[in-house]
Amino acid sequence: MGTTADQGKAETASSPRLSILRNSLEKKEKELDERFGNHFRDVKRANGQPLNDKRNGGQTLRRWEKQGAAIRSQIESVEKTKAAIEREESTLSHVDSVEIPEALRQAIAAGELKQWRKHPRFFFVVGVDNGRIAWDEKTKTLGHRYLSQVPKEQYPKFRDTYNNLRRLVS
Repeated sequence: MGTTADQGKAETASSPRLSILRNSLEKKEKELDERFGNHFRDVKRANGQPLNDKRNGGQTLRRWEKQGAAIRSQIESVEKTKAAIEREESTLSHVDSVEIPEALRQAIAAGELKQWRKHPRFFFVVGVDNGRIAWDEKTKTLGHRYLSQVPKEQYPKFRDTYNNLRRLVS
């Protein structure tokens, strides 16, 4: 279990989305605890008396049902956030499982490249539209895609980044 905690810390640093989700979960769980506390205090305060009272019994039951609905809604929200955290962790573990050269990892860390989460073997040059750099694991070669769609004013940046990475990887 120690490795999972260590991976969680590393993933938090590499994914702002994961840290946002975890903060959201913390806030939602705190809100759920407040709702439970408020409901239990209200039921305890009633002490069973309003239910026997013909004038306020229905009103008390409606209030408790409304509180129960709010609690159920908050529980659903917490569950959705937990599922989103699991999906994000799964995505990050898939991205981390792809073996790429150290030169590409350094370019990602430096902010020159962005790794595509959906297809982690493809990379985008930061500041360049449409062009992609592709890593082929089988042949251990670096390639490019959609080069013809790179705008002319952005082409030099894409070309320089690609050529530099190709020289470092080979």
